[in-house]
Order: sequence, then C-alpha cells, then structure tokens
Amino acid sequence: MSLITNVMDHSLDDGYAEAAARKKAAGDAGMPKTLRAKLGLAAGLVLAALVVTVGAAQARVAAPVVAKEREELVDRIDRETEAADKLEDAVDRLRGDVSARQREALKHSGGSAESEIVGILSGATAVHGPGVKLVVNDAKDTGTGGDDNPRETTGFSDIGRVRDRDMQRVVNGLWESGAEAVSINGQRLTALSAIRAAGDAILVDNKPLVPPYTVLAVGDGQRLSTRFQNSADGLYLHALQESYGIRTGISVEEDLRLPAAPSVIVRTAQPSTEKSEKGTS
Repeated sequence: MSLITNVMDHSLDDGYAEAAARKKAAGDAGMPKTLRAKLGLAAGLVLAALVVTVGAAQARVAAPVVAKEREELVDRIDRETEAADKLEDAVDRLRGDVSARQREALKHSGGSAESEIVGILSGATAVHGPGVKLVVNDAKDTGTGGDDNPRETTGFSDIGRVRDRDMQRVVNGLWESGAEAVSINGQRLTALSAIRAAGDAILVDNKPLVPPYTVLAVGDGQRLSTRFQNSADGLYLHALQESYGIRTGISVEEDLRLPAAPSVIVRTAQPSTEKSEKGTS
C-alpha cells in the first residue's frame, strides 16, 4: 500500500519537478531573450507570411488558366464522344447493309437446300421453328444499384448473380443437346459469337445485356429440353438454382422466331476447292 500511495502522491518524477521549478524561477517562458533571437523569429514569421501570400497570389492568377484548360478539355471530350457516336452509327448501318447483301446473295445462289442450310447454320438468315425457351435471372435477394439497375451492384463477387461463364455453359449445353439456332435477348449467336464479361455487364458480341436473359433455341422441342436438362450443363444450371437462388425456367415452344445475326464476316477462312481423297486408292 505504501508503494501505491507514493505513486499517487508523486505522479511526477522528482527530476521533472525540479527542472520545472528552476525554469519557473528563472522566468523562462520559452520566448527568445536576445535581440538577435527576436529579430530572427520576426524574420521567419515575415518570410512564412510572404510565402503564403505569394502562393495565394499565384493560385489566383492561375485559376482562370486552369478553368479555361478544363473547359477546353470538356469541350474536346464532348466533340470526340459525338464523333465516336456517329462512327458507331455508321458501323451499325454498314453492318446492316452487309447482312442484307449476304441474305440477298443467299437467296440468289440458286435457292438450293445446301445454301439454305449454310445460311441457317451461319446465322446469316432469320429462322423459325419449334424449340425451347430458357429464362435465366439473378437471385431475388441480389442487391441493385442506382435507379434499380441490377448491373450496378457489388460486382461479380455476388454469387447470386448470373455470370458470363454461366451463360457460356447454357449456350454450349443447348448446342450439344441438338439446338440448330440460338439467340440471347434477341442476339443471334454464330460460330464467331463471344460471351464475356466487361465490368458488371455480360456482353454478347460486344453488346451489353441485362437480366433476365432469355435464350431461344430452335430444335426438336421436347427432345431438346429433356437432353439439355439431363446434360452436365443443365445439371450445372440446376445446381446454381439450388445453391445460390438463381432463377431459371424452361418451356417447350411450338414456334420460335430468331433474327439473323447483325453481320457474319469471315476474314481468314477460305472455301476449299480440293476434292477429298478419302477412300481413294
């Protein structure tokens, strides 16, 4: 108890207390005593004030210049954005023209069954027929961002959201199950189509889609539906539904209509004119 009492009564070390007493007795208030020290302190304060004043004046002078440069940059961005929009519109028009010419060429290629099949399988012509309609949507408890946009959320770390690889497996499963033509949200798929992610969006041929994702597949309806649901990809989709709440629905349709692909451009492959020598001696 005596040790505790001593600590409580003498919380300040004796050496510190003695030094404080000496400083107080000498009248040392921490201010400079000599004239030179006082002049040095005054000069330092004047220099600091001068630096602050000059800096403020320079900032005031530079402010209009910075504002003008910012305004010019904003105007330039607006002009370039407008130019990019016009170029994109021109590209879309040219793609539409190319697609129309391709379809016209297929019509005038003799109307043979072979050319019709080529047009259907390449996606160059619109098709209709029986098949299945598969709707895939995010889980109900998936948060939404601004303006209730389901793509502006916490990102693909949210396991209740449909991802690009999920749609890849769905489409591949449908092809494997016997689909003859497939589209997603009105986007016709071809051999050159790509399904990938860019940020929070799923892109099909570089065009962003938003859920729900409606997949139309032309084929032998009931057989296509059964084969897909029993396939590895169909079971994968069912596991997503059971584990993460992703919503799915599949139905057999009597007549589906799929549009033609916007453009089918082949830059490298060439038709082979060589006759197969298979089976010849």
